[in-house]
Amino acid sequence: MSRVAKNPIQIPEKTDVTISENEFKIKGHLGEIIVPIPSGFKVIQDNNLLNVDLKNEILRNNPVWGTLRSLVANAVKGVSEGFEKTLELTGTGFRASLSGKILKLQLGYSHDVNYNIPDGVKIECSKQNLIKISSHDKELLGRVAAEIRSYRKPEPFKGKGIKYLNEYIFRKEGKKK
Repeated sequence: MSRVAKNPIQIPEKTDVTISENEFKIKGHLGEIIVPIPSGFKVIQDNNLLNVDLKNEILRNNPVWGTLRSLVANAVKGVSEGFEKTLELTGTGFRASLSGKILKLQLGYSHDVNYNIPDGVKIECSKQNLIKISSHDKELLGRVAAEIRSYRKPEPFKGKGIKYLNEYIFRKEGKKK
């Protein structure tokens, strides 16, 4: 039995919820998210509370129950508050800049790396070495941040690369003579 799935989800004001047999749709001031509902589960709305429940008691120990509840909770939080991640560029000459829907990264390569920003994601470069990514969709946000980070992962000797803000990079000692 899932402890996570039993907790109700509070629906904030000014959000529209539509529940059908196989999908959960929520619309807020930041956007709209559709969460597919697997067979065997149902989402129940009771006033301003949402509950994820089972259609059949045989699925009581199904691990998807808690996962589905978390996906619905993230969708509710995303359309009302949104999510954000910050990436930090560490290294000599490493910088980021925006030009329209393209993020231009200078990462020590012989060429600039251009990243096309997908719809539903907002990127700001307040400083040359900070990239602030925000979105209403938590999965999309994590995927975009991971793609940008993959262009130059932090290396363990000097720590140069793109890392999440406040991420700990395990440092190694260099060769000794």
